[in-house]
Formats: sequence, C-alpha cells, structure tokens
Amino acid sequence: MGKTAVFVLSLLQLLDSKSPEPLSALVLCHTKELAHQVNREIVRLGKYLPAIKSASIVGGDSIEDQIKMLKNTPPTIVVGTPGRVLDLVNKKHLDVSKLKFFILDECDIILEQIGNKFPRKPL
Repeated sequence: MGKTAVFVLSLLQLLDSKSPEPLSALVLCHTKELAHQVNREIVRLGKYLPAIKSASIVGGDSIEDQIKMLKNTPPTIVVGTPGRVLDLVNKKHLDVSKLKFFILDECDIILEQIGNKFPRKPL
C-alpha cells in the first residue's frame, strides 16, 4: 500500500480537482486484482476530491458496461490491465490522446510479460 499511496497521492495532487478533464490519467497494472486494489486506493485517498472519478477497466468485467461508462460518464482516471485497455483503445472506445499522466504499476512485471509475448529476435 505504501508505494501505491505515493503515486496515487501525487497523481491526485497534480490533477485539477475543481474541474478535472475526463481521461486525464491511465494507470496500468499487471493483474485485474491489482487494478481493482489501486482503484480502491484512489477512491479512498480521493474521498475529499469528489470531482475526480476513477474506474477499473479490466478483463473479466463486462466490456459492454465499460464502453457505456466511458461514453456516458468518462472518469478522470482509468486503472486497467494492458489487454483490456489495448482492446478498448483499438476499438476507439478509449481515447488516450489527451492523457496527462501514464503510470505503469509494477512496470518490471508488465515489461517482462510484454517481452514474453514479443520475444526479441537474435541479432
């Protein structure tokens, strides 16, 4: 929780809490459990910043509900897993072109997973 609190508090401090723009920050996590945990921390630590909304975008949850939420009430912060986020970006339901903040939580694990899916070719 300590490392999560550090980046969550920093992120909340940097966002405009009076009039936050939708989809200002993306936090990628390597598992859906971690994404839900990070989102709970954002909600807990942002309790007194009601204008800042966050949402988990992970596989296993209803993609139709996620698409509807992104269209109707886009959050300020999206916390997700690489597969679901990439799927929604590719299908043009999640626009990341105006992100101000991009955080890789436990980036070593995410980069290792990517490396395993896309192995380097020998020179």
